[in-house]
Amino acid sequence: MKTLQLIQGTPEWHAHRAEHYNASDAPAMLGCSPYTSRSQLIRRVATGIGAEIDAATQARFDVGHHAEAKARPLAEVIVGEELYPCVGVAEAGPYSASFDGLTVMEDVAFEHKALNETLRAAMFEGCTGADLPKPYRVQMEQQLLVSGAARVLFMASKWEGDTFVEERHCWYTPDPALRAEIVAGWDQFAADVAAYVAEPAAAPAAVARAPEGLPALSVVARGLVEHSNHVEFREKALAAIAAVNRDLQSDDDFASAELTIKTFKDGEELLEATRAQILGQMADVNAVMQTIDDVSAALRRVRLDLDKLVKAEKESRKAEIVQAGARSVRAHYDTINATMGEHRIQPPQSLMLDLGAAIKGKRTLSSMKDAVDTAAAAAKIAGSQQAERVRACVRVLEMEVGNYGSLFPDRIQLCTSKQPEDLRNLIAARIGEQQQRDAERLEKERERIRAEESDEAAQQLIAQAAADSSHGNATAGGVPDSGEVPDRVRHMTGSGSHAQGAGTPATDDLVTAAAALYLPRADEKIKLGDINCWIAPLTVNEAGLAELGFKPVATLRSAKLYRSADLPAICDALIRVVAAAPARATGQEAA
Repeated sequence: MKTLQLIQGTPEWHAHRAEHYNASDAPAMLGCSPYTSRSQLIRRVATGIGAEIDAATQARFDVGHHAEAKARPLAEVIVGEELYPCVGVAEAGPYSASFDGLTVMEDVAFEHKALNETLRAAMFEGCTGADLPKPYRVQMEQQLLVSGAARVLFMASKWEGDTFVEERHCWYTPDPALRAEIVAGWDQFAADVAAYVAEPAAAPAAVARAPEGLPALSVVARGLVEHSNHVEFREKALAAIAAVNRDLQSDDDFASAELTIKTFKDGEELLEATRAQILGQMADVNAVMQTIDDVSAALRRVRLDLDKLVKAEKESRKAEIVQAGARSVRAHYDTINATMGEHRIQPPQSLMLDLGAAIKGKRTLSSMKDAVDTAAAAAKIAGSQQAERVRACVRVLEMEVGNYGSLFPDRIQLCTSKQPEDLRNLIAARIGEQQQRDAERLEKERERIRAEESDEAAQQLIAQAAADSSHGNATAGGVPDSGEVPDRVRHMTGSGSHAQGAGTPATDDLVTAAAALYLPRADEKIKLGDINCWIAPLTVNEAGLAELGFKPVATLRSAKLYRSADLPAICDALIRVVAAAPARATGQEAA
């Protein structure tokens, strides 16, 4: 943050504020200030003409500055450091803030307000800055944006002169969502200021005017009508009725029409009372009665018509104001979507309802327009924030999906509904799962290829061994059957039916080579049943292996497990036992 040496209220201070987006104006910019409307702030910034500060307002400011200065030592005790007031400008962006207090390291800020009933209700025991009304949170969030501080001590105090009465305080910490709303809000504010078209000064409060020329009927009757101005009354009354304005445009027109309705209703009631008075005098008053009837009927007719017109025109003007606000919001979304491609965003479905709700309770056209403009600006800000979030998600997809685009057929929906960080995590999860599936599929394919290659090598080895065996037997004068291959090799290689007879050196070499092709990895464990499959049609049990010097290394349920690396040694031991069998048998017979 860049610190400026400015004194509040000086021409230099005002010049600085005119060129920056100030934290104290941020609530009005977002349309949540109780003191300044958004349209008033736009008009002030666009024209450079601000409202005059009268003596009463300046006196209120002076009281606030006095209380702030008195409360700062209290805040320093809570913070544990000295606080100094200053004005700062953000390193990036035209954002500015005036600080009631800031520590030397600029990591803690201080904001003071006069204690009022609103703050007293919000600052209950154990409250945090999140419990404060939005205008206060918006101002402090921009102060954190400008200063980079970690938190703000918010204090509201009450003083009577220099006498302390009461104070309440809490800590406000950064709110990323509110900060994003503020940044988008100032962008939209700048666009609205640039598009501002000067309007006539606000008209004074609407003043209702009764229709002119409606005379008072005077009748004196004693049996017969002795005197009456009913002819002149009739002419003037009907002329006044004819002069009623039915073209309602301004607040003045509506106010006048409503007063005319009331005046005509009173006139009807007065004529009815006059009729009763005349009839009470028991006079021949046909002419007077006819006059009263004519004027009364005309008053009633115009009053009812005007009442309907007022209601219809008001509803029409309300609809025009709301529709104009909706058009401006949709135009803003169209501008955004011009750069969004397939990731178009849509205005909220509740747009018309939201704008219509904004004018509830508003009695004048000007207040209705201001309320709708503020609500429309909020919708535009939300649209800009949504578009920026979608763009961030699109960038995440472009950077991290790579060659896995097919995993994201729902990319448009994801960009619309996800936060960038959530989308990044989802991308990593989908790609990780796919990579695992690819690795498993690749490993299976490798195993298949290895199996095919092993089968092919074994067949070649068998053919070579058979050829060598045939050549050896031929030299010895014998012609062996080309299908004579040791049973163990046939079992291991899946070749034809078992051959009969003992093995030869060539076939023993074949056994060793073929076994080497089919041996499991050295770090694996094999079951006793697996060993018996390898040596079929021979079998061996746990006791037999133990006698040969091979004991189980583990147990899986009821199955005994042996080291796969011991399989060649087991086969050699079995071969020696089988080779020694004839000698053992001969010895037993001799015995």
